[in-house]
Amino acid sequence: MQPIILAQNLCKTYRSGKLEVPALRNVSFAIEPGEFVAIVGPSGSGKSTLFYILGGLTQATSGSVLIDGVDFAKLSDAERTKMRRAKIGFVFQRFNLLPTLSAMGNIEIAQDIANLGDKDAKPLDQALLKRLTEMLSIDGRLDHRPNELSGGEQQRVAIARAMITRPAIVLADEPTGNLDTKNSDAVLHMLRQSSRELNQTVLMITHNPEAAQIADRILHMRDGEITHIENGKG
Repeated sequence: MQPIILAQNLCKTYRSGKLEVPALRNVSFAIEPGEFVAIVGPSGSGKSTLFYILGGLTQATSGSVLIDGVDFAKLSDAERTKMRRAKIGFVFQRFNLLPTLSAMGNIEIAQDIANLGDKDAKPLDQALLKRLTEMLSIDGRLDHRPNELSGGEQQRVAIARAMITRPAIVLADEPTGNLDTKNSDAVLHMLRQSSRELNQTVLMITHNPEAAQIADRILHMRDGEITHIENGKG
């Protein structure tokens, strides 16, 4: 089976004047379709840099990322954007909700964007919407704008937005970072369930070793390198 994500010798160096700061050093790994993988490590270990490279939001200094066999670096900006829309759902640490839209509008826009340039536009999956919003306990908050929601509610709306188009890959950066234990458990359960039932590949970045245990595998990072890989309890 072909890996859905294949990272090979990824390096990323940031330059500030004459100073070079390595963020990633020869990172390599493969993730299979439907696998749930957590990446853990302290701040500054390179987790977020890896997240942005895997999502095609920034480019590596050297090395390659293949998504479903396609090398991101060899695509044009337009092709990369199209591939992201078709295959990847993002959960960002800072939510990135649109302030002028309701929670429902923020979820719906993911489907609108996925349909851009597609002659066979797909309608919003109402059954999945109901399931996601109920599981995330936001079904009674869909008419509210982001400034009327708590940080935890905004995070859960962002998660629903990432999942609503049934992407093949979900990249989640600290998806439980703003949540209490109850809602954190609900989010982790939903990511785990989606991985199993929809054969979605979930790659979750977290600094929480307990949250990481729900994954199939855990990649430990420090100083821009993967130091070791262990099996989770997923």
